Amino acid sequence: MAAVNVGDVFEPGDVVPKSGIYRVIHDHRHAQPHEVTCIYGKRFPPCHGCGHHPRFRLVTAAQHIETHDLFK
Repeated sequence: MAAVNVGDVFEPGDVVPKSGIYRVIHDHRHAQPHEVTCIYGKRFPPCHGCGHHPRFRLVTAAQHIETHDLFK
């Protein structure tokens, strides 16, 4: 798997490659960009308002607490 870097962009249906904060960019007529937390291994969802348009840009990568050796 290729390295995941801050700024990388993903589409609905892609598997979340790294837990963290992602900026969601919608069709500008539908909603303003906003940030969400996404968890490694889940899929980026489509938006109910603009379908498959939103893009997810990694802002801050973070390890999910459930995968950290000290908290398993």
